[in-house]
This record gives sequence, structure tokens and C-alpha cells, in this order.
Amino acid sequence: MLFERFEDKGLAQYSYAVGCPGGGKIAIVDPRRDIDIYLKFAEAHNVEIAYVLETHIHADYASGAKELAQQTNAELWVSGYDKGEIFEVTFPHHDLLEGDSIQIGMVRIEALHTPGHTPEHLSFLIYDEARSKAVPMLMLSGDFLFVGSLGRPDLLGEDAKLALAKKLFHSASEKIKDLPDGLEIHPGHGAGSMCGSGMSGRPVSTLGFERIANPYLYDKFTEDEFVKKIISTAPPFPEYYKRMKKVNSAGLPKLNGLPGRKAIELSVFQGLAEADHVVIDLRDQLSFGTGHIPGSFGICAGQMLSTWASWVVPYDTPILLIAPDESAVVESAVRSLVRVGLDQVQGYLKSGIGAWEQAGNLLKETPQITPAHLYETLQTDSKFHVLDVRNDTEWAEGHIAGAVHIMGGELEHKLQMVPNGDTPLAVVCGSGYRSTVAISLLERAGFENLINLTGGIGAWTAAALPLK
Repeated sequence: MLFERFEDKGLAQYSYAVGCPGGGKIAIVDPRRDIDIYLKFAEAHNVEIAYVLETHIHADYASGAKELAQQTNAELWVSGYDKGEIFEVTFPHHDLLEGDSIQIGMVRIEALHTPGHTPEHLSFLIYDEARSKAVPMLMLSGDFLFVGSLGRPDLLGEDAKLALAKKLFHSASEKIKDLPDGLEIHPGHGAGSMCGSGMSGRPVSTLGFERIANPYLYDKFTEDEFVKKIISTAPPFPEYYKRMKKVNSAGLPKLNGLPGRKAIELSVFQGLAEADHVVIDLRDQLSFGTGHIPGSFGICAGQMLSTWASWVVPYDTPILLIAPDESAVVESAVRSLVRVGLDQVQGYLKSGIGAWEQAGNLLKETPQITPAHLYETLQTDSKFHVLDVRNDTEWAEGHIAGAVHIMGGELEHKLQMVPNGDTPLAVVCGSGYRSTVAISLLERAGFENLINLTGGIGAWTAAALPLK
């Protein structure tokens, strides 16, 4: 059997290739938007992508299933349990129901309906018939069963979450009860994803180990106890999830390669920036603080770009980039953006922020403050405020006394809670990354006197300063 895991570290997302090398064909399961990685894999292994499969209609990333199937002439198979639901796949495809299977040489892929995260959710049991036709070797569990967790049931809103949580209970207690302990579990996400809480960083487990260690698989739960637990532990709900469900059910337009990898001359860039284009500054937080284009988003390039861009950058708006290294950073950034459906990247400023500054254009600074200076200031200045944009768990583990807490991804919808006025506001996160994103969002909303805590709570703790 040919089996490969593809990891998007930024979204903590896994997609898979599975097939039979002897038969010369493979299936791709839950592909991400930039599909070239699968095309290169198939070419390297001299196999044909004959099938594209989806476990469910995804909420956290833009699916590449439709385009991959079109480009390779592969058969596209999705769950047939979406009929009549809030979200239903509307582009051409084949339906899979429980018990249906796809044969690829000596490999059989069998569908198992595991609703709860979504109504239509499928898991795939993979049989290597060269070893056993009766016992599956592994399960591609999608967003049903994670290593250390289960998928959240609240993606369809308050009215649906109770019913979905009950379905999840029955999927966890009944659908997999007769499967062997040795079954390998390969989930759709790992630690860092918002699709469930408390996921392990390990990409694979066994069903037997999950039965022992997964806190949601204990057979001592009643249905009511399970429902209460799974709902109460759900992470914050990213607003962009609603959009992703909609666009993935309708099918995204073809990318036809990665957009936005061209240098834009200053005069053109400036005109676009002053019009309706959004500027994303990919430099680190200190560089952004030293001087940035007014109104730009400070979202440093790297693993977290896709997550935070999807939280704060408006969709259906042309995007311009400021890159610290034009060649090395831009392609990676564009990939991160298209993976969450931010497709309209036009290009990046030729010669970077230096070109903007040398032309005499205005740059806005974001002052930085050290933990020691902030602590001292808070002891003497009662008008100095602190905004903590970390998540609930981080906040509960310890925070600066007197700080206001608003998780960064929810900030845009809770601006009325932000201390405002002529007094300084220090914005705090774990390291300075998220606080820079938050500051850029607040600046766009008209807030002034914003200061970034250099190094965040990590630096505060390292300086042995007190937390509440």
C-alpha cells in the first residue's frame, strides 16, 4: 500500500494519499487549495490520481478537491448525507454512503458515516487486502476523531449544536465500538486547529490507545454528560468558518496556479493601497512597529499567517503584500492565504517598505515597551490600560492584574470593550505576534496611543514579574 500524509503546519491540517502502487492509482483525501503538492507526489511515484475524496464540508480551510479532480480527471466522491442539510455540495460529484467502497488494486477504501462534527461527516476505513480483507489497517477519521479529542459540534450554530453533539456521542460510542484496538487513527487535524479542543501534537494514534487516553471516549459518559463536556470545551469560533462552509459547498473557483507573486512598482502600489486594496505587512513585529503603511495589517509571515489572516483580513478584497524578502517569503505567504480562501493577492511592493519610505510617504510607528517598563508604569499611572488578546486558557493560567481580556480573533466584534480615549493602551499576547495583529486591527478602527509589549507574557514571566 502506498500511503502519505501531507501537513499544513499553519492550519494544523492533514491530507492524505492512499492507493496501490502495483495498480498505478491513488486517492487523495481532503486536499488543500494549493494542489501542486499532490500532482508532484503522483509524478514522483509514477501513479495516477484517480479519486479525490472528502470526509466532510470543511469550515477551517479552502478545499482543493474540486480543482484537483478537474485537473486530473479524477472521480470526486463526497458524502451523500448532506442532502437537505444547511450546507450541501452543489458542484458535480459522486455520493458515498456508509458501506460504499472504492477499490484501488489491493487497497479498499470503505465509507463509515460518523456524524457529529457535521451531519454528513464520513470516516474512511482503509483495508490492505494483501494482508487482510476483513480487518482494516487504518482509519482516516477526518474531523470526527482526533488524537486526544473529538471534533467540535457547534459549527452550524446554536440551534444545531445540541443535535450534533448527540450524534457525535453515538458516533463515538457505537460506530467504532467493534473496530480493532490496533486500528491506526489518522485524523484531519492536529494540535493548533480550532476544529476541536485539546488535540495532541502527534499525527497518528491507535484506536486502542484513544479508548484509554482520549477524554471523550470514556464509556462511563452518559449522553447528557458527554454533550455538556463537548460543548463546554469547544474553542473560540472563528467567524470565517461560516464563509468556508459556504464556499466549500459551492466549490471554489480554479486558481490555475498561485496568484500574487509579482513585484509591483511603488507608484502603482501606492495608488492601489490608497484605493480599495488591503495591505498585509509580512515583516516581524519589531520591524512593523518601527514603521508601517497606515492601515496595513501586521501579520508576520510564517505558520500562523493563514490562521490570523483568516480571522482579521476582509474577504473579497484585493490584497497587497509587504515582504521582508521578496523572493523567499512571498510564495509561502500566498500559499498560506489561498488555503483559507484569500485568493485576491495582487502582488508585493518592489524593494519593500524601504521604497515607500524613500519616496517620502508616511509611515506609522507602534511604540514598544519592555516588561519592566510596563510593570513600573502600571504602578504609578492609573490611566495606563492593558489589553490581553490571548485565548481563554492562557488568560486563566495567569495575566497582568487589571488587564482587559479579549481574544484576538474576536476583537473586531468586541471593539466596544476596548479601553479608549487619550490614555495609552498596552496590547499583550504570548510573544508579541498576536498583539501586533491586534494593534493593526485597532489602528484601522481608529484607536490611537497603542503600545506593544515586547516579547509578550513570555518575556514578562522571564523577568519574574507577577501575574494574577
